[in-house]
Amino acid sequence: MPYATTGDGVRLFFEEAGRGSAVVFVHEFGGNHWSWEPQMNAFSRRHRCLTFAARGFPPSDVPQDADAYSQARAADDIIDVMDAAGIDRAHLVGLSMGGFAVLHAGLRHPGRVLSITAAGAGYGAEKAHEAYFKGVSEQVAASFEARGAKDFAPVYAQGASRVQFQAKDPRGWALFAERLGEHSARGAAHTMRGVQMQRPSLYDLEAEFRAMAVPLLVLVGDEDDHCLQPGIFLKKTVPASGLAVLPKTGHTLNLEEPELFNRLLSEFVAQVEAGCWGPRDPRADPAQIMRTT
Repeated sequence: MPYATTGDGVRLFFEEAGRGSAVVFVHEFGGNHWSWEPQMNAFSRRHRCLTFAARGFPPSDVPQDADAYSQARAADDIIDVMDAAGIDRAHLVGLSMGGFAVLHAGLRHPGRVLSITAAGAGYGAEKAHEAYFKGVSEQVAASFEARGAKDFAPVYAQGASRVQFQAKDPRGWALFAERLGEHSARGAAHTMRGVQMQRPSLYDLEAEFRAMAVPLLVLVGDEDDHCLQPGIFLKKTVPASGLAVLPKTGHTLNLEEPELFNRLLSEFVAQVEAGCWGPRDPRADPAQIMRTT
């Protein structure tokens, strides 16, 4: 099995398929590299696709030291995996925790990024709910430690923004919950405390996002309550950005609505590669028109 070794000596498992321009898929907290199967199957027909298991998620290493987990490290891990695979630049696609990671990779390593797709990214970013998010996150970390992944997985998989997936695709959801139960309890707890609870709010990075030149597609489900407003914020803030809201959809976007997700992502990547995805034309803004007439 192929592994990348990060700058701090952690081995990360990755898989790849296909040829063409590179697309790197970065998974969410509740998933793993397997979470991107519908996308790996579809996009490897035209692209070189890569997905990997984040640190703390077997078969990647599970560092014992909690200090080995951080948002900055998660962003840099993407680049380390690209280096190991010999990929210079790539389209980065992330869901939830992975969505935060690809956004930070775009800020930290813009020269390595062709485009960013951030799906379901925003939970915990709303300033009014920061304390609530951190409290729930600590409960999740403690539950993984106390109960183990296999016992706690069905509870976590039935969260308010996951039941949409369960209702639409009970077989797919059951597989998601089963695989979540195979996670490392220690890795999950360290990731929750070191990455999720410590990452800066998207709103605190407004100046950096306004200066971002990398094309961005924001995808969010309309029933993913705590990601909707952060998604709109990103759309309004990042110059070359677009927003798609998927109807009657929760948090697990790429598995819950794989065909729609793939269609939106495919069109975005094609437009970026054709040079058609740029900053919003200020002439489309009525306020701007009033200021210039």
